[in-house]
Amino acid sequence: MRSAEAPLLEARGIVKRFPGVLANDHVSLALPRGEIHALLGENGAGKTTLMNILYGLYQPDEGEILVEGQPVHFRSPRDAIERGIGMVHQHFMLVPPLTVADNVVLGNEPTRDGILLDREGAERRLKELARRYGMPVDPRARIRDLPVGVQQRVEILKALYRNAQVLILDEPTAVLSPQEANALFRVMRELARQGTSILFITHKLHEVFAVADRITVLRRGRVVGTTTPVEATEASLAAMMVGRPVLLRVDKPAAQPGPPLLQLRDLTVLGDRGGVAVDHIDLDVRAGEIVGIAGVEGNGQTELVEAIAGLRPVQAGRVLLNGLDLTGRGSRATIDAGVSHIPEDRHKYGLVLTFSVADNLVLSTVDQPPFSRGPLLNIRAILRFAARLIREFDIRTPSPRALAGTLSGGNQQKAVLAREFSRPQQLLIAAQPTRGVDVGSTEFIHRKIIEARQAGAAVLLVSAELDEVMSLSDRIAVMSNGQLAAIMDARAATPEQLGLLMAGGARRGSLGSDDKVASGNP
Repeated sequence: MRSAEAPLLEARGIVKRFPGVLANDHVSLALPRGEIHALLGENGAGKTTLMNILYGLYQPDEGEILVEGQPVHFRSPRDAIERGIGMVHQHFMLVPPLTVADNVVLGNEPTRDGILLDREGAERRLKELARRYGMPVDPRARIRDLPVGVQQRVEILKALYRNAQVLILDEPTAVLSPQEANALFRVMRELARQGTSILFITHKLHEVFAVADRITVLRRGRVVGTTTPVEATEASLAAMMVGRPVLLRVDKPAAQPGPPLLQLRDLTVLGDRGGVAVDHIDLDVRAGEIVGIAGVEGNGQTELVEAIAGLRPVQAGRVLLNGLDLTGRGSRATIDAGVSHIPEDRHKYGLVLTFSVADNLVLSTVDQPPFSRGPLLNIRAILRFAARLIREFDIRTPSPRALAGTLSGGNQQKAVLAREFSRPQQLLIAAQPTRGVDVGSTEFIHRKIIEARQAGAAVLLVSAELDEVMSLSDRIAVMSNGQLAAIMDARAATPEQLGLLMAGGARRGSLGSDDKVASGNP
């Protein structure tokens, strides 16, 4: 960038207040042309609020936004789009039944002679954009049939179709496999090489070093520093985010496993479209051990967890917990049996967003003392309990009475964790437990999972983060195409070996005599 050239996008002294919360406190940030700029911070630090202001979803209470040195006022995302700013949200804004091309042009449909929809012209331009930036996609494919990594590509192409010069990416790898994330990084570098500026939020520190040119760190709504990957380390960035040193590696004592608590026998589960998602699985999880499930998302992990938690019917086989048959008995019986479930989709299964934080913290126990007396709720007891969990789990909320939907994604996750860890458990199912949470919260969540294991619970961990699976687990089961490709001691596992199995590249029996191949028994 020439010294006289103004930043492509700049925020100066941005202030944004919500009831009881100062979300952005005089935040300033500059984004030159062709730069990839990472924005780091704890959950609730104000990152998404700032992105929403830059995209016109919110208006700042103080401060100003400049595009190429000229002050602008965005009253809506349409204003931001017209000034060359596009945003890809963590939860994609696509219409599943429509085609790729229809989604890309939605609201900006090209016409022929000002009357007829120029579908062929739209498809030609979309193919050219895809070729130019290295994002191959079939314009006529339907969104519902595409893997999540390709859907994200469509979101980026939708912004580029509208001539975006700035791309804002909010947690762009939160739902991607490692392979899809690497493909995204290649696209980001190519976009930057061709002059597009990228501002992206992430909690994954290794991503910053993989792709960012500069890094800005927010803490409690304020900028605490801007640095570069050359000048920083993961430890220094974590300390900037949290305000204290953070343990980045899991520290756990050796496992002392007891008898099997969870036993899956010939378990078969169907997917949403009727096909077999979990294919005759046998698996034991013992008291006092963590069994991690590794696999590329979409290989049956979601259906497996939902079947064990009583949220999805079992086609065949059995789910046993300490000898009790829970097969097909539903989520209430599962909870009563001592199963805690951290779901991968906190909005679908973890929270009622229109309920208060306090109400969400007692969802599974509200019918029990001291929270109810017959048909009457004990509101005072619920609020006392909620206040204790809010302190213990550091849930950033102005009040226990605040709606769960007003919390940041990471604080919503903490609320789910607080509820699930607050009652006795024989089995803890942790599905993507650290998705979308900061490094300080990740350290805390890992510690709570280890504590559950040390207290004698059986822990089933499902994570798209291979490092998380390898560092937390005592044994690792690899899922591929709905089956268990192998079960092995975590201490002997390597990323290369697991990656090969996850991709279906190793046949059963090819791992050596020390590994349990396609067998659930220890």
